[in-house]
Amino acid sequence: MEQVDGSPPAFDTGALVRLTQTQPYLKTADPMPMLRPPDLAEAGDEGVVVELCPRNMLAVRFRRGTFLLAADQVEPVA
Repeated sequence: MEQVDGSPPAFDTGALVRLTQTQPYLKTADPMPMLRPPDLAEAGDEGVVVELCPRNMLAVRFRRGTFLLAADQVEPVA
């Protein structure tokens, strides 16, 4: 679902997304963020966008927590 100009798709809150690859670490989307181990969300896990953040970042709620991810690290679920 790429846009016409080749940029990554724009997401809205409530959108269902899938993690495209396992991350080296995960950053929580808490008011005081912390780094967590990568096994809390693996490639292929689906989550819901709960917040749009500056610099093309998304707060995504997965089964085991809510994490900050760059928009190019997830893809929309059809």
